[in-house]
Amino acid sequence: MIEQMRQKLKQILAVVASIALVVSGASVWLLNHLETSSTDTAGNGDGVYEGLTDGLILHAFCWSFDTIREHLPDIAAAGYTAVQTSPINAVNDTHPAMKLMGSSGDGSDGAWWWHYQPTDWKIGNYQLGTREEFQTMCTEAERYGIKIIVDVVPNHTTTALDQVSADLIQAASGQLYHPTGLSDISDYGSRYDCTRKMMGGLPDVDTENTGFQDYFIAYLNDCIACGADGFRYDTAKHIGLPDDPTDEGVNNNFWNRVTTEITDAGRIFNYGEVLQGANERVEDYIATIGSTCTSYYGEAIRNAVMDRSVTVSNVMDYKVGSAPTKNLVTWVESHDNYINDGTWSQLDDNQVKLAWAIIAARQDGIPLFFDRPYGGGPSNMWGTVNQIGVAGSDLYKSEDVVAVNYFRKAMAQGSNSEYLRNPNGDTNVLMIERGNAGVVIVNTKDSDYYVDSDTNLADGTYENRAADGGTFTVRDGHITGTIPQRGIAVLYQD
Repeated sequence: MIEQMRQKLKQILAVVASIALVVSGASVWLLNHLETSSTDTAGNGDGVYEGLTDGLILHAFCWSFDTIREHLPDIAAAGYTAVQTSPINAVNDTHPAMKLMGSSGDGSDGAWWWHYQPTDWKIGNYQLGTREEFQTMCTEAERYGIKIIVDVVPNHTTTALDQVSADLIQAASGQLYHPTGLSDISDYGSRYDCTRKMMGGLPDVDTENTGFQDYFIAYLNDCIACGADGFRYDTAKHIGLPDDPTDEGVNNNFWNRVTTEITDAGRIFNYGEVLQGANERVEDYIATIGSTCTSYYGEAIRNAVMDRSVTVSNVMDYKVGSAPTKNLVTWVESHDNYINDGTWSQLDDNQVKLAWAIIAARQDGIPLFFDRPYGGGPSNMWGTVNQIGVAGSDLYKSEDVVAVNYFRKAMAQGSNSEYLRNPNGDTNVLMIERGNAGVVIVNTKDSDYYVDSDTNLADGTYENRAADGGTFTVRDGHITGTIPQRGIAVLYQD
């Protein structure tokens, strides 16, 4: 479905950017994962990364470096521990318009996807800012304890081949693209096609070319030298795994090199964008890179909230098989979902908050909050400003979102395993308990709900820290209190 959507977008936009248990009303214990040293490298999804594991990422979609820097006080105050940038590489500036999306299908009057079509792997572009501005932003982020994750795009370049850097072509000894890299994928069920041909009409880089790898690693190291703490790899499933089919004499060693040969590799967090569907191999990508996103889980959470069916079985499974989930990047939506899958028209702000409360209250995963364009949502895809570089929606720092963010940070301070239940079997309401220290309750009903349920929460009186407020009482393992319609309750003691 996702791959078909990409093909449709190719025709529309002339480009595609980078794009449990089944028990009704049951309760499910999830065991603690063993933590390991912060020096873990790729291939260990259970490693601990300072400021990321047990943290929260704000995806500052299309914010400039200066805009991120200016908003760091708000981002830190809202409880986020990391910011993910849009791609910071050089881009085609032939048409330097600054609209998120203009009316021209070729992007000549503005398009967010220009920075997903590199012309060179050097820091700085007209959309987001200069290398110096990036470095200044990173320095300021460190003052606030905020980690910086850079979105990187190694799989492809711009379609305007005459704009590709001569330095880059020379580094690859003139062989920047796969021999089949200017041919479209014809079979999305073929790993060979998927990893060595054009996705959405974008020229497919020979990521196994040693000269290219050296050049790209130098770019990653420059990002790290400027202050980057991690990388999100765009279209990761289109870059071959070590055992993927390839041409004779070619070594699929891209992932090993970029995750181990970078500066201070043990502390750098890497995750791949592996949009699930045909040929995903998500468990293998987690084992190879260290982590991925989980697009199927985001879809399940969105559907659960929209359908008002937040059963434990609907929301518990992270949908990555037996792979580690501690550092799995979870989201309600990503920019790909918002733009390509149409979630901009499907979820209103309140539904986003309900869904966020579910993923951020859970024990595992690193939740990523995609910041929609300012004013963006069901009535306006690109928002009321429709401009690259400016801050997006204020929803990321709304009272409900912040309350859940601080709940997550508080629950990370102890051994607080999660326990999911639908109180009294009501599948419209979900309780996410963390040991006996706290609970988040999500009510998807269009009516107030009186909570009268068993709980693991310690006895006491709790003030709801979310916007709706109210008091809940726990006595002898039983909780009572009222949560308003489509509301959130965040309960814990300092």
